[in-house]
Amino acid sequence: MFLAHFDEASGKMQSLKEHSENTALLAKDFSIDALKNVAFISGLFHDIGKYQNSFQEKISTGKNLKVEHSTCGAIALKEYYDNITSLLLSYCIAGHHSGIPDGGNVVDSTDDITLNGRLKRQFEDFSQFKEELIIPSLSDQPLKEFLARDCSDSNILLEKFAFTTRYIFSCLTDGDSIDTAKFYHQQQDSSLKADFALCLRLINENLSSFTATTPLQKARSALQNQVFSNIDQKGEIFLLNMPTGSGKTLCSMKAALMRLLQDNTKKRIIYIIPYNSIIEQTATTFENIFADNMDILQHHCTYYGDDESELNYACIKNATENWDAPVIITTFVQFFESIYDNKRSRLRKLHNIADSILIFDEAHLLPEEYLQPALQGIAFITKYLNSEAFFLTATMPNFSELIKKYALPNSLIVDLLPNKTEFSKFKKCEFRNLNQISLENLIEMNAKYPTSLIVVNARKTAKNIYTMLNGEKYHLSTYMTSFDRKNTIIKIKERLQKLEEDFPALQNVPSDRKITVVSTSLIEAGVDLDFSTVFRQLAGLDNILQAGGRCNREGKRKNAAVFIFRLQEERENAISTKYQYAKENLLAFADIASAESISCYYRKLFSEQNKNIEKHRLKNYCSNIKSIPFKSYAEDFKLIRDNISIAVAENEESRLLIENLKNGLGNKRLLQKYSLSVYENELQELQQQHVVENYDGVWCLTNNDYYDSQTGICFEGKYYII
Repeated sequence: MFLAHFDEASGKMQSLKEHSENTALLAKDFSIDALKNVAFISGLFHDIGKYQNSFQEKISTGKNLKVEHSTCGAIALKEYYDNITSLLLSYCIAGHHSGIPDGGNVVDSTDDITLNGRLKRQFEDFSQFKEELIIPSLSDQPLKEFLARDCSDSNILLEKFAFTTRYIFSCLTDGDSIDTAKFYHQQQDSSLKADFALCLRLINENLSSFTATTPLQKARSALQNQVFSNIDQKGEIFLLNMPTGSGKTLCSMKAALMRLLQDNTKKRIIYIIPYNSIIEQTATTFENIFADNMDILQHHCTYYGDDESELNYACIKNATENWDAPVIITTFVQFFESIYDNKRSRLRKLHNIADSILIFDEAHLLPEEYLQPALQGIAFITKYLNSEAFFLTATMPNFSELIKKYALPNSLIVDLLPNKTEFSKFKKCEFRNLNQISLENLIEMNAKYPTSLIVVNARKTAKNIYTMLNGEKYHLSTYMTSFDRKNTIIKIKERLQKLEEDFPALQNVPSDRKITVVSTSLIEAGVDLDFSTVFRQLAGLDNILQAGGRCNREGKRKNAAVFIFRLQEERENAISTKYQYAKENLLAFADIASAESISCYYRKLFSEQNKNIEKHRLKNYCSNIKSIPFKSYAEDFKLIRDNISIAVAENEESRLLIENLKNGLGNKRLLQKYSLSVYENELQELQQQHVVENYDGVWCLTNNDYYDSQTGICFEGKYYII
């Protein structure tokens, strides 16, 4: 018997025939109808290289033999299938362990790790697979027709072929992983469940509990009802352009539940958020409403969870690998870097993005440099994988135009809020331009207001202003660990609420009770705080308007203002295009928050940024499907660059985690909540001062004089007088 797996502990064996057929059936089951036969063949051929005698010796004797087997299946395909099918499956099968390889070119040698190079290698005889496996016939024509559909030019065809390859690879690797885990008794049935019908009733009860007496509250209710009344429309991508304070988060979740329950083919909701700093707040909001009726998988780099039982950890680990969960909250980085990766550990989840409702919160923050592949990926997923997407934001670019220009021209896009007459009710503050101002004058002006938020562009600026402030003050930036940021936000909410209770309408607040928060832009997306006044350093218009969403959030105060300022100390050569266009809008529009201002801003931004938007288009990396650089493209596809995490021992738990890390026993996942981010040059500063060490691949702060829970990482030590 030819073996696929052998468990030395139990003596249990799995035949190669059984594993190949099991994987083929699982891959087929995971696939959409149009590609089921292709997915089946990928599973059937993926391990035929194990029919080599040396591989059988390795399995049966346990000898440490190095035997390449993945390429054999790719070589054998040419005997049975036409060019397109054979090529697509060759990428998948050759890379099913190491990752989809670069295509390379015809001159590559056997020493090259490209597909072209590997297909030239010689192997032992593995032809015995022909005696054991029933090889189905398959014409190229169905796959050609699928690939050609909706492709108006060769660039889209190239991108669609690459997307389809990654998708089949996902079906194959998840099937392979699941069957192997079952053999070794490692596969656990997912215990993550959701009662979607009950959850819809619960969110309805929650929304109906809000009173609608003020004009703003009535407008909020009217906008949400407009969304719900339009939710039955046929569409692939739905636009939810809702003003800040209109209840976007709950509205989008209810809309997603309604769409999911209308279609019994939908399996899950994936909520995708731009920043780690706000993801836990969103998860907590949903957990408070749905309680035990909706298990939520958080998948992002700072998630650590509260239940560390072995069973729960294994369940979460499995679900994060393949997203087999009913509700997932993740980040832009995790989502897009996964669907454009080449490794099985990330791509394995792609097929489970099918049959899903995707909600992109703060969709205007999709990175410009990756906007084309991001929109194209969403368009493919919603067009071909039976999924639907919601674009949710208060500052909506013209996504209909952008999707048609950079993704699929025939994507079916629906505006769920065509009537925007109620938007004017959400004008809770005025935007006033201060032009240039010194730090001293800014702080003097800030002291006049009972509660204020100062948002700046740089972490060092935030820290500098914080040290200059008097009275009750708080600081937020990614120089702080996520543990300290979370606790600081909780404290700010409590103190703001207490101040409102002690001083109704915030009248006659003494200077020692006035509250100031100084933050970087992390506070602008989804952090639910309400200030009487906001100061925003000039940046992109979307940043300014998002900061304005923290001002007079409930519309309780009259004459609330957002002051836009430029610091006399700031460098003009550091000014961005977004900064410049926002500056022009301040001069051109009396109200920069108007629909006309927002439209003008994005029109200029995207017309000028065409080259940057298409920077990572696949055509810039290759010209034909035989040479797609899957590996190189994945390594270049990084939404966030130059950020390095540093763990801080700031309490007993974190100290123990770092101590264990030194001994090779650390839980890196738990340590993430005690981590902050710095740039490469900042890490070098700390290295030069000998205050950081790398333990098992994790940078750790070794001198706590360089960290403060209120302001975060320091780059120079404290001075002591002895």
